Amino acid sequence: MTHAEATQLVCAFKAARQPLFVSYYRRSLPRFKRVQQWLEQGAIGRVRHIHWSLARQPTGGDLAGDLGWRTDRKEAPGGYFEDLGCHGLNLFDFLLGPIVDASGVSQNQQGFYEVPDAVAASWRHAGGMIGSGFWNFASAKRADEVQIIGSEGMIRFSVFDEVPLVLETPSTNEVLNIENPDPIQLNHVKNMMLHLSGGECHPSLGESAARTDWVLDQVLGPVRTQRH
Repeated sequence: MTHAEATQLVCAFKAARQPLFVSYYRRSLPRFKRVQQWLEQGAIGRVRHIHWSLARQPTGGDLAGDLGWRTDRKEAPGGYFEDLGCHGLNLFDFLLGPIVDASGVSQNQQGFYEVPDAVAASWRHAGGMIGSGFWNFASAKRADEVQIIGSEGMIRFSVFDEVPLVLETPSTNEVLNIENPDPIQLNHVKNMMLHLSGGECHPSLGESAARTDWVLDQVLGPVRTQRH
């Protein structure tokens, strides 16, 4: 629920000499491995900025006042952002390296429940790249787009929606449609097997997941760290 609790888990697994796998399975998806390859190849030059816009309409349960765990202050004080935003922020840690500074604002705009339905944040990666994002869960229209802006181009993709990846440079306009595996966690589990058999280190372990919890703490502040 917080970075402090995540750190306790990491330490417990280290003491037991056991790997702590965390289900940030997007780190293992082929579509995001391709984004990683573009970045490593310098396809858009030096990365300057990453921005994520996520908007969702209120659910039928939201409108009816039927609270699920994602809008229960005790279970998820950060609301839908806490459940969904963490996946994108963890992915950005994977693509661009650890986030070392972060801040944000949050509030409830629609009054369907007590937890925030609107969040905005800014952050900085260790490599100097700047990030920003906004998340709104009482919007009239769905949106999910990430833009990675470089000195020589841009990469566009979606965190949740299975839409084409786009690489835009002055000389290139590449569009790739890479389907997710079925089930979507397949590669994540295969990488667990490789790790346990002494092969390649799994891309989603407790340490990187704990870093994401730290970012959530910084963005949400007392909303998350002082649960009611």
